[in-house]
Amino acid sequence: MNTPHMIVEALLIGRPVPFRGEDYSAIAKRPVDGPVRIGWDGLEGNAVADRIHHGGWDKAIHLYPQDHYDWWRQARPDHPLLDAPGAFGENIASRGMTEEDLCLGDRFSLGSAIVEVSHGRQPCWKLDHRFGARDVMATIVRTGRCGIYFRVIREGEAEAGTRMALLDRPLPQWSVARLFRLLIGGGHKADPDAVRALVDMDVLAEAWRERARKLAA
Repeated sequence: MNTPHMIVEALLIGRPVPFRGEDYSAIAKRPVDGPVRIGWDGLEGNAVADRIHHGGWDKAIHLYPQDHYDWWRQARPDHPLLDAPGAFGENIASRGMTEEDLCLGDRFSLGSAIVEVSHGRQPCWKLDHRFGARDVMATIVRTGRCGIYFRVIREGEAEAGTRMALLDRPLPQWSVARLFRLLIGGGHKADPDAVRALVDMDVLAEAWRERARKLAA
């Protein structure tokens, strides 16, 4: 049986630059040539502007499935951001698995590093501003094409072309798509028991556990 896996089409890093008014952002990331070091905080050379909402242990690496790009190109014909990886500020541009396939706690090889799925990405206004549109964030909430965050379990090194193989899947019933629908997409109303179950799930990022607590109250 083939081991579930993804192919890394690009690894990308960014640094904070002026974005809107007095706001800075590192969402405009660029591909890295050759090997890149992967530390506890993510890809070497990458930085974030807003340490409250980005970066840290639970958000060390952001992956966005390139499998979604064809859908976005149909929804946003001829948008230049969709001509290359990085439109959504991702560190890993991958192909082969999406939020429906990836589960909370999944551990993957990433070159010599090991990474673990911590939660999905909750979209913010910066995506709307980046795309010059008012409904990118709302579209992600509606469709669940959110992207994934990883924490780093073992430091290492990787490069584009790497095969990310699934090493462990402790929670196959908790896909990122299900988590997103429950906690971000409004599905908590239909399945309150599932939301309550997430409150004490240590592998879930603290930000989403806190969201589960509020929704379960």
